[in-house]
Amino acid sequence: MAQRGRPVRSDIRQNIVEMLAVIGPEYGYKIHRWYNELFPPCTRENIYYNLRKGVKLGEFELAEIKQEKGEYSWGSMVEKKYYKLGPKAAVRGDERVREFFEKLKRK
Repeated sequence: MAQRGRPVRSDIRQNIVEMLAVIGPEYGYKIHRWYNELFPPCTRENIYYNLRKGVKLGEFELAEIKQEKGEYSWGSMVEKKYYKLGPKAAVRGDERVREFFEKLKRK
């Protein structure tokens, strides 16, 4: 019998795995910004969904949660969740991702 529902595999999640393999732990908003420069654009909500789903599947782990003060439209505090690769992440070694972050470091 065929499996029902969404497939577990996701190109977006795999692309995030490739990014985190190069840059190390990072928070969702920054992952989204860089993702849209590297890959076909997607919504921030889609990135956050795939980060949460990746945590459930063991592809990502929550590295830390930081509370930062600042002047934001919603108030004076922001919570940043930093994600890192989990034990089930399958890194393929995308050369395009590595080159993108090398160029970013040089700037």
